[in-house]
Amino acid sequence: MDDPLLLARAQFGLNIAFHILFPSLTIALAWILLGFRIAAHRTGDAGWLKTYKLWTKIFALTFAMGVVTGIVMSFQFGTNWPGFMNRVGAIAGPLLGYEVLTAFFLEATFLGVMLFGMNRVPAWAHIGATALVAVGTTLSAFWILALNSWMQTPAGHVLDGGQWIAGDWLAVIFNPSFPWRFGHMMIASGLTASFVVAGLSAWRLLRAPADDLARRTLRTGVLVAAALAPVQAVVGDFHGLNTLEHQPAKIAAVEAIWHTEKGVPLVLFAIPDAQARRNDYAIELPYVASLILRHDPGAEIRGLDAFGDDHPPVAPVFFAFRAMVGLGVAMIAISWLAAWITRRGGPAPRWLLWTLAAFTFSGWAATLSGWIVTEVGRQPWLVTGVLRTAEAVGDITGAELGASLTGYALTYGAMFAAYMVVLTHLAGGGAEAAAARNLPGASPAGAAAG
Repeated sequence: MDDPLLLARAQFGLNIAFHILFPSLTIALAWILLGFRIAAHRTGDAGWLKTYKLWTKIFALTFAMGVVTGIVMSFQFGTNWPGFMNRVGAIAGPLLGYEVLTAFFLEATFLGVMLFGMNRVPAWAHIGATALVAVGTTLSAFWILALNSWMQTPAGHVLDGGQWIAGDWLAVIFNPSFPWRFGHMMIASGLTASFVVAGLSAWRLLRAPADDLARRTLRTGVLVAAALAPVQAVVGDFHGLNTLEHQPAKIAAVEAIWHTEKGVPLVLFAIPDAQARRNDYAIELPYVASLILRHDPGAEIRGLDAFGDDHPPVAPVFFAFRAMVGLGVAMIAISWLAAWITRRGGPAPRWLLWTLAAFTFSGWAATLSGWIVTEVGRQPWLVTGVLRTAEAVGDITGAELGASLTGYALTYGAMFAAYMVVLTHLAGGGAEAAAARNLPGASPAGAAAG
């Protein structure tokens, strides 16, 4: 554990894994909030306005956590990975700058109007501010995914001396994997937000079965999840085909294909043995991997032996991919079942409420699994074919990295515990308190007046 490269990767992995939890929720939650706000204005129903105010608090809390962890993460480009900015900073820097200028400033500016302007601006202006916050979260995802996708499948870059610069910005931004990666992440955010909304609403209904507002939001979350989950499966399949074309070593690792062969089976479960280059205790479906990846059961797929040492570690991406897919299948089943059971708007059975509550943060688990596949699956490259991870690490000792990694882990653990306490308070007893308060604008007349 005194290897600077390993510790630098672990520290950045901890930071990005903790950070991604919050944007993955706020990106789509902002659009759900917009729906709540429009419903409150159109119907004049004070219940929708109370719902909007409650979930706005959750959004603001989560947004703040995302900002704090994002700032910390950005500093590590200079402290832990100076080679990254030295070699590709002319591409990464502007993309990160565009995210701040076009997205973060938009979100931060209109978030203030959204939180504090309900009784200070007309209703149309308040709805517009909510819409612009939602647009800002999506723009932020656009630029971050453009950079990450370029690192996965670089295009449009040229070498200028010892530094890579953009030769064609459109090719850089809309690189081969960007459309599928962006779509996959946006839908993942939608599933994350919908299961959080449904799960926390279920938690509230377990404590207060007569809470009509919680019943509304549970139904909203369930319907959004039921609509998005099967779409994610289709988009994920196309994303996998794109990865096979541009990052075949990643697919070989994901499927634990050690040797190039025809008629490759789909490995449902195994324990990959990297030293022996085999799968122990494998449960396989003959020819199915070739059928899925090439649409031909007898097609040849390149194995890890075709890439020498330039391939990712197998076990992390193998298990993470199966965790992601397993959670996705469970999300489809649970959301469709819940949509059917609650179709008449009546009380949901307690077993269903407990199930939805248990799956509250399933979107986070699936997203983290997907990011392990994406980021570990790119190794040993930081920018595929352009910059190796080992070439970018800074001149810093293992002891210094170990100390800072420990500090980050303890701090983030405390932050996450505090976040969960506040979140469950708002969703539980805090929800009832918020609804009971005599807040300005809580009446239908106030909603209409803005």
